[in-house]
Amino acid sequence: MAFFESMLTLMLVAVIALQPSRRLGIPYPTMLAIAGVLVAMLPWAPGISIDPALALALFIAPALFDAAYDLPPRALKQNWIPLISLAGIAVVLTAAAVAWVGVAYAGLPVAAAIALGAIVAPPDAAAATAMLGRFNLPRRAFTVLKGESLLNDAVALLIFGAAVATASGTVSAVELAPQLALAAPGGVVLGILLGYVYMRIGPRLAGTLGGSLFEFVATFGVWVIAERLHLSAVLTMVAFAMVIARDMPDRISARNRIRSYSIWEAAIFMLNVLAFLLMGMQARTTVLQLYQRDVGFAISFAVLVCLTVVLVRIVWLLLSNRVIYYLHAAGIYKASAPTLSMSLVGSWCGMRGLVTLATALALPEGFPSRDLIVFSALTVVLGTLIVQGLTLGPLIRLLKLERDDSMKNDIDSARLALIDAALEELEPMQDSKAAATLRGLYRGDRELATQGLNPREAGEVDALKRQVIQAKRSKLAAMRRLGVIDDDVFHVLEEELDWAELGASHPGRFEVVEG
Repeated sequence: MAFFESMLTLMLVAVIALQPSRRLGIPYPTMLAIAGVLVAMLPWAPGISIDPALALALFIAPALFDAAYDLPPRALKQNWIPLISLAGIAVVLTAAAVAWVGVAYAGLPVAAAIALGAIVAPPDAAAATAMLGRFNLPRRAFTVLKGESLLNDAVALLIFGAAVATASGTVSAVELAPQLALAAPGGVVLGILLGYVYMRIGPRLAGTLGGSLFEFVATFGVWVIAERLHLSAVLTMVAFAMVIARDMPDRISARNRIRSYSIWEAAIFMLNVLAFLLMGMQARTTVLQLYQRDVGFAISFAVLVCLTVVLVRIVWLLLSNRVIYYLHAAGIYKASAPTLSMSLVGSWCGMRGLVTLATALALPEGFPSRDLIVFSALTVVLGTLIVQGLTLGPLIRLLKLERDDSMKNDIDSARLALIDAALEELEPMQDSKAAATLRGLYRGDRELATQGLNPREAGEVDALKRQVIQAKRSKLAAMRRLGVIDDDVFHVLEEELDWAELGASHPGRFEVVEG
């Protein structure tokens, strides 16, 4: 009961902390990190620990599934050079630089230093995209950041797993090499196979409570199976999500799809909140243990690690910008090369977050210099989220990056094509009064769409529908209040009005915002 009460308290703290995040335009992971540390500083704050393996499965698996679901494989193919640069080379360089600092400055064992490097190497795209979404920046920047957050996790966790196994003495180098060679391709194949298995079962359960539960069982189950087989759980999850994203939306109804998305948004956000707050709680125990030794040394080392992480990303991105520019000029890289300003923004989008927190929590008890590594990881998360998270917006304004309207233009073109398809479908029905009425509505929508407007937002008919629906709501509420109808009737009609309003409204009205 004490653990449950602690969780409720932490969630309440998150709700309070997220209010200024939305109003001030601060990335919500930044506020969660600050809140976690503030809660940990309270004298009566509870001490909470979590099983290492559970930390990875619980916090990383659903976040990866959600991110991979929204990123098609063709986006990875189109941006393969910047993705290799960021998700592969940058992670390895960062891990190596931090490991060198750990050995040279703190005298860490080599395996422990490499584990620290792997923990702090992968940036978290959630914080960056939360801020970048407020600016009209190139679409490719969002795509590359999301793709980086998927693939760099795989690279970092492979390095982390190898370092932990070596430091713990559970696996020899001879046994480890073939496992690492098989982990990545084997994880991709396993993810594809499990994705097709899910596609045979999932659509049959769609729309049921069991189907919603099966989504979570499948997601966490895929991670557990990959771990048991010693394959890359990250790449397994990415492949699994991409297979489902390609075929699943066409096999379930709109209502089931909306419900599924809303459940996942709430669940993933809650797990993000718990991860940040739990890390803050564990930091208290770590700091108290460090006080028994040399806390001043721990702080200086953690700050040095944070500076190393930031500087390596900046230097590498600016260098790789020039490399990509020359590859583009030579015709090797067909896509447009990023501008120097955009690379500078990308280099400042290296905030660490969920993966760093979860891998730090996943270090087994008794691991060499565990307290120092966890403290350094927390410092990197806090330092990057607070410093970079709060200054990313001013940096974008200072650089005055060009607006990218390609997303809106593509949406406008596709919307016109859909309206034309609807009019073409109605054309043979010349004698139908209903078809004639609907043709008139669609022609009005088309006129608005040619002006770059969303018919649901600007159309007079839809505005009138929303006005009438509101009148119906008021009448329905009055009938319930006066006892004319029972609650069961009220809820059925309320749901009908909800769907009617959804169909007559701009999609942006129903987006979920943090806090």
